[in-house]
Amino acid sequence: MAHATVEITSQNFKDVVEKDGIVLIDWWATWCGPCRSFGPTYEKVAGKHPDLTFGKVNTEEQQELAAAFDIRSIPTLMILRDKVLLFSQAGALPEAALEDLIRQVRALDMDKVRADVAAQEAEAAKRSSASA
Repeated sequence: MAHATVEITSQNFKDVVEKDGIVLIDWWATWCGPCRSFGPTYEKVAGKHPDLTFGKVNTEEQQELAAAFDIRSIPTLMILRDKVLLFSQAGALPEAALEDLIRQVRALDMDKVRADVAAQEAEAAKRSSASA
């Protein structure tokens, strides 16, 4: 049986996260107990959603990636949709919670999300120029 998840490395990271659609990333390590218990749940949910991309980053092997994303505790789950980071949280999730997150991300109006992000960035730019 083919794995439903993609192993993410610094070589393929950009290709994976810049895909259109929904991309989930599980940051994990072999020595991490909660990561090992979350792994089968993540694989099972990935198998139910073949239209989504489920990636895994081994933080031991990909320390530069983990540092670049300021991963301080694992497992950490990130969810992107159309290249926008929508969710990032440490801790293993039960299957029902992961399914609920996927349902919420699928239901988002991404035009509104992008407009909100643009408004926040404009506000931040205005604040930084005002304080300069």
